[in-house]
Amino acid sequence: MTGLGRRLYLPEDTPLHRLPPQCKLAAAGAFVLAVVCTPREAVWAFGVYALMLAAVAALARVRPGFLLRRMVIEVPFVAFALLLPLVARGPQVQVLGLTLSESGLWSAWNILAKATLGTVSSLLLAATTEPRRLLIGLQHLRVPPLLVQIATFMFRYADVIVAEMQRMKVARAARGFQARDVRAFGVLARSAGALFLRSYERGERVYLAMLSRGYDGRMPVLHDSRAGAAQWAGAALLPAAAALVALSAWMVT
Repeated sequence: MTGLGRRLYLPEDTPLHRLPPQCKLAAAGAFVLAVVCTPREAVWAFGVYALMLAAVAALARVRPGFLLRRMVIEVPFVAFALLLPLVARGPQVQVLGLTLSESGLWSAWNILAKATLGTVSSLLLAATTEPRRLLIGLQHLRVPPLLVQIATFMFRYADVIVAEMQRMKVARAARGFQARDVRAFGVLARSAGALFLRSYERGERVYLAMLSRGYDGRMPVLHDSRAGAAQWAGAALLPAAAALVALSAWMVT
């Protein structure tokens, strides 16, 4: 497993971990779709979604701290959402002494709520499924093989490129380089170009090695993951409940 997978995957023996990956992928996608379709004014519905994800996390034995540390990826969305009440137009309201746009507040809430729920559901999927099994699940869901192969190579070689970057950083430091001002941009730009060339050459060597071993454009499936009707039904519980909540929210609003 790559370093990325080690940081996101949480090895446990739970019913959610044992569920076939294609079932979890389909369930997560359907759940996020239900969340996105929910009207932003139905605040109670987002609370219900949060309780659903909390129940899933408890079933998978995923601790809240594990999720919170990995939700840093959501920071750009949070920063963008916080600016909306200040720049949006329309009716104004007073909040803590600040004059904010009412439509901007609703838009910020809409982005924060849906982005947070989508991020948590993705983290739960990654925490309960190894990257290799996720790729197998994509194959079972009939995702185009080329996209699956691109994702496979990304998982495998992301850490290789990061390690190459670290070696180049050490080499620059050994020569007394320190990025203190804009004059360092030239050195960093040349380093980025060298990294691209090294990555391209490494990829070409790997591709030729794969061809010499019989690669025909398809990756072999070493461990199959067939899903039965009971497993599909179990995975459908979460998105089905979310769909009912979304439908109720539209009926109420």
